[in-house]
Amino acid sequence: MGGCSHVLSSWAGGKVTFRDFLSVLVARWRIIALTLLTVIAATAVQTMMTPAVYTASAKIYLSATQPESATGEKVGAYAIGANDLATYVDVLNAPSVIAPLRQTLGLQPNAPVAVAADVSLTSNMMTITATDGDPVTAARIANAAGPILAEVATAKFAPLLAANGQAVQSQTIAEAQVPGAPSSPNAKRNLMLGGLLGLALGIGLALLAHALDTKVRSEDDIKALSPRPILGDIPVVKAPRDGLLTIESDPHGRHAESIRRLRTNMLFVDVTTGGHSFVITSSVPGEGKTTTTINLAMAMADAGSKVLLIDGDLRNPSVATSMGLDGSFGLTTLLLGHADPADVIQRWRETSLHVLPSGPVPPNPSELLGSEPMETLFGKLSHDFDFILVDSPPVVPVIDAVLINKLTHGLIMVVAADRTSKRDLASAVQSLETVDAPVAGFALNMVPASSTAHRYGYYGQNREVGTKLTRSERKARTDRATRAVRHSST
Repeated sequence: MGGCSHVLSSWAGGKVTFRDFLSVLVARWRIIALTLLTVIAATAVQTMMTPAVYTASAKIYLSATQPESATGEKVGAYAIGANDLATYVDVLNAPSVIAPLRQTLGLQPNAPVAVAADVSLTSNMMTITATDGDPVTAARIANAAGPILAEVATAKFAPLLAANGQAVQSQTIAEAQVPGAPSSPNAKRNLMLGGLLGLALGIGLALLAHALDTKVRSEDDIKALSPRPILGDIPVVKAPRDGLLTIESDPHGRHAESIRRLRTNMLFVDVTTGGHSFVITSSVPGEGKTTTTINLAMAMADAGSKVLLIDGDLRNPSVATSMGLDGSFGLTTLLLGHADPADVIQRWRETSLHVLPSGPVPPNPSELLGSEPMETLFGKLSHDFDFILVDSPPVVPVIDAVLINKLTHGLIMVVAADRTSKRDLASAVQSLETVDAPVAGFALNMVPASSTAHRYGYYGQNREVGTKLTRSERKARTDRATRAVRHSST
């Protein structure tokens, strides 16, 4: 939970920029798209299952009839006021109005009737709105409600008018028309609201997934846990028949070029540490440290340096197996005093790379690596070779990498993208800092091909857009780069 807590505190502390926000959305676009489509689909289904409701409105004018004297002349009359109109609105849904309305329209006695009214603030205009599942019925209810309301109001709710011999009359100003489309559900509005809700929910889930993500995905995740530099990012490659030794099998591929970039960046670490020996490790097994170490040693040998690759993983040695060498004798043989370095160090083909396998697996690897014979042996080998790379066990399970690091001048930690957990990496970094053996730099391994780290292509493609290099041109550039690195390392 250490890595998760750090990410959550980072977001909560306002350290995230708008670019970081956009990068999270791009990385988690599948969550956003899936959530958006799910919510829109659910909204569409709900809309289709909701019964259609039609709305029709009629506008009427309510007034009081003029009384006449015995001689037929008009006399003073009582006018309908605002209080009367408010009363009529309140009784519109009363049984005394709804029952005769059903009877007039020929509806069933228990048929639902939904009707409402709105009164103008400046006149006796009243708008009657009716809703029904049938558009024709909705229009009929709206048109018939006004006259029936006037009759009921005259008989029961207008005592002053009745005393004065007057009655309430309804005059239709605008008849209700049969609606051509339902007022509910509004498919367009529902889908728009569903889309907005789905987008907001998708973004929220994407941010939550990012905050709760336990894996190292990018260089930013490493930088959040350690201030030490990222020396290189190595793309993921499928294992060919001849293994993952891409420096030989695919020297112009992206993987090989990333290894050469890592080699070049390690030269700057040489300047700060004052030495030419490194221990290569990882936080946990399965992060590709051995493959990275072997390819890095080959790349250093290609630059003209005399390189020694030591398999310091005495618990689970794999360098000899990966390179097709005899691993029955090696480092443990030398530490036991059963042979001399010249007898067990194997040269890799016709190159300046030499390999010291681990030898037989001992019962006490930590004691051997921290012993005085190991220190003496490493001091002698440091004088015989330009570069020494030691492949060591992971940091979290055992302490071997710390013991080897006391002999070398720097520790490079390989981190597998989308595989290494932030908690394991944080634990490894903290363990090394506790014993004063800080990481000299990181190598982000197994980076997906779609990562922006490789968006500019790789060596072997001309900088001029659309121009491909020939094989001879690529070889010439490789030779120039090799001479430049050889010159900088001497």
